[in-house]
Amino acid sequence: MADGFNIHAVGKRKSAVARVYLRPGNGRMVINKRAMEDYFPLETTRNLARQPLALLNVGTDLDILVNVQGGGPEGQAGAIKHGLSRALVNLNPEFRAVLKKAGLLTRDARIKERKKYGRRGARRGCQYSKR
Repeated sequence: MADGFNIHAVGKRKSAVARVYLRPGNGRMVINKRAMEDYFPLETTRNLARQPLALLNVGTDLDILVNVQGGGPEGQAGAIKHGLSRALVNLNPEFRAVLKKAGLLTRDARIKERKKYGRRGARRGCQYSKR
């Protein structure tokens, strides 16, 4: 790794967008100017966001700064996971094969389906009455 690097990548999930910055440091992860433990109180969302770091056993010598907006906690954690995976590939292209095999570089395209007119929801219609 080169000294003084500053790597940037964008990750998306549902309506959440995360901008991830990697810098040399001591392993801190700051999300929207707050510590990760304060931003994501649930362990499951923290593990989802840290998944690429755990897979590659890196991150102890990196400071990770994240700006994330839109969506809910799960969508934001997924966006951070996607952006962090892309940033790690920019940092070291050898990580690409491992992350690709784990499916972390693929954008999850599942989004909420729109409500249609004449219906009560995206798919729910009126209740059928035989008589």
